[in-house]
Amino acid sequence: MVKSLIFSLLLIIISPENFKTQQLKYERVRAAYDDKSEAIFALLKSKNLQSNKLRVFFRVFKQEQKLEIWAKNEEDTTFQILKIYDIASPTGDLGPKRKQGDMQTPEGFYFIDRFNPVSNFHLSLGINYPNESDKIFGEKGNLGGDIFIHGSTVTVGCMPMTDDKIKEIYILSVEAKNAGQTQIPVHIFPMNLSGNRFKNLEKYAQSANFLDYWSRLKGGQKIDSQRFIEFWANLKIGFDAFEQNHVLPKVLVNKDGAYSF
Repeated sequence: MVKSLIFSLLLIIISPENFKTQQLKYERVRAAYDDKSEAIFALLKSKNLQSNKLRVFFRVFKQEQKLEIWAKNEEDTTFQILKIYDIASPTGDLGPKRKQGDMQTPEGFYFIDRFNPVSNFHLSLGINYPNESDKIFGEKGNLGGDIFIHGSTVTVGCMPMTDDKIKEIYILSVEAKNAGQTQIPVHIFPMNLSGNRFKNLEKYAQSANFLDYWSRLKGGQKIDSQRFIEFWANLKIGFDAFEQNHVLPKVLVNKDGAYSF
């Protein structure tokens, strides 16, 4: 009887229906809802989206400094674009994060794994860097971590959105998790890879500025631009898979670190 009662209480505590209640215990989250919830719920309504069925997906383009939020109702097949935010400031250059302290924002396929309502950067959402691909390609034992979408306008490898914008992004994430979304995907690309833009990316990978930057990061090593092009070509497969019909592909990592979809 006692064990059954304890189990029931644990279910109540960790139930996704109670996540919003837990978050609203924090002053900054309450202030965000006071300031932004009316506009957010009006936006959802205008797109025929219901907060109690909400599912969201984040897509980041580093060169354009944009964060897209896509959304759907749980029963919907496809996502629709909800809102596009400017990232407040860039860090590093195009290319993935491969070690701690390289100033790089990761590139690849991630998900939100932490909500921080008392962040040093107002509010923040952590991503699961390093993922399995990063662990294979990155510098062993020195991968770093703590990559966030956060408030403020400064960063070292994260995605700063300003304190004002992170309120909206945080609310949407809380609502989705509260509605039962267990993972909020975050796909981070070097740039928007639609159309013929990948050719521009290939040219940039062979430019003196890019090669010099990455050579300095690698302690003066000669840089093989083809390795970056191959990595980005792998990311483009996942980009195209979503672009075709706005359905999220299932993402796997093979033994060599490459993504498969």
